Amino acid sequence: MSDVGEEERTARAALTRIVEPGDETVGRWLRQTAPVHLVQALFGGRDMSSGVSKEKFQGLRMRAARTDIDGAAADLAAIGALGGRFICPGDDEWPQQLNDLGDGRPIGLWVRGRANLRMWALKSVSIVGARACTEYGAHLAATLGAGLADRGWTVVSGAAYGVDGAAHRGALAAEGASVAVLASGVDYAYPRGHTELIHRLAEQGLVIAELPPGDHPTRSRFILRNRVIAALTRGTVVVEAELRSGSLVTARRATELGRFTMGMPGPVTSGLSAGVHQLLRGEAVVVTDAAEVVELVGSIGDLAPAQRGPVLARDLLDPVASRVLEAVPARGGADSRRLARDSGTAEEVAQGKLFELQSLGFVQRCGAVWELARRSVGATGSRRGGA
Repeated sequence: MSDVGEEERTARAALTRIVEPGDETVGRWLRQTAPVHLVQALFGGRDMSSGVSKEKFQGLRMRAARTDIDGAAADLAAIGALGGRFICPGDDEWPQQLNDLGDGRPIGLWVRGRANLRMWALKSVSIVGARACTEYGAHLAATLGAGLADRGWTVVSGAAYGVDGAAHRGALAAEGASVAVLASGVDYAYPRGHTELIHRLAEQGLVIAELPPGDHPTRSRFILRNRVIAALTRGTVVVEAELRSGSLVTARRATELGRFTMGMPGPVTSGLSAGVHQLLRGEAVVVTDAAEVVELVGSIGDLAPAQRGPVLARDLLDPVASRVLEAVPARGGADSRRLARDSGTAEEVAQGKLFELQSLGFVQRCGAVWELARRSVGATGSRRGGA
């Protein structure tokens, strides 16, 4: 059920064609007056220019003059023909976390896809990064997208080239949930090279936008789109980003909104990882896989498995045997008395441990001298001071 009437829905649809995304002045007006009254004012009714410049108000009226309520009804019919819908604050499907944007929250969202956006966004993570990413970045994004999808998390991104596309494809390949947030109308595939991917997302996932059907992207709209990605999800992961990058804008907006900000490190010599490393020196947390992301953004108990190196045979020795083994010279050998002294062990105890070590293949006896068994040097790791 929805508390939003058709008249209000149509008015909000009209506003998405009149107003640029994130306009806080219009957001403030919508707190003070009904959307229908605001549209009427912009169409030439009462003056609402108090508190804003005359130029801004006249600019909004000029844009309103190029549209009308019939045009908004046509947009609603167009999204319906695509199997989509226009959702507003007050609808059951409206993600409440978008309200954290305050007066800059979307006026409404145009949605393509069968899933419920609010439900999918409850457990969602955004993956963003460089468009001109490396093979390393694309691999990380795709693997992370698939790993999150396998764990029941929705992957949100912007359907751009590079990291965005790889993250979406990873989630789709795992038959998981993925949402694309566009800087254009939901029927305007951009970039053109991702027309097929965006179509797949509309079929298997969701495609959403603040702009009405047919509207095109601009540079400023990409930046404004990023605030929706940041607000919609529990956290944002940056995979490869230069020092000047829209991905960093998304990550920092996520931090401002109280969301988790994460980064996947890369080579320190790579300019495409410099922006990520800058984040990691400040507000972001290092993550290396989906389990670590879920540990951060998930519920209590969603712990990533502990990362440990391989267990070597010598790791299983008791402390006394380890000391005796460490006392055996790397070259040549020594008698049991010297080994007892060097290991700080009684001679009879050292003698017993040497026989144990012999049976385990670590040492060999040559007369009265004990030395390392040849096959044990590689198996036991570096000698004396080694790792």
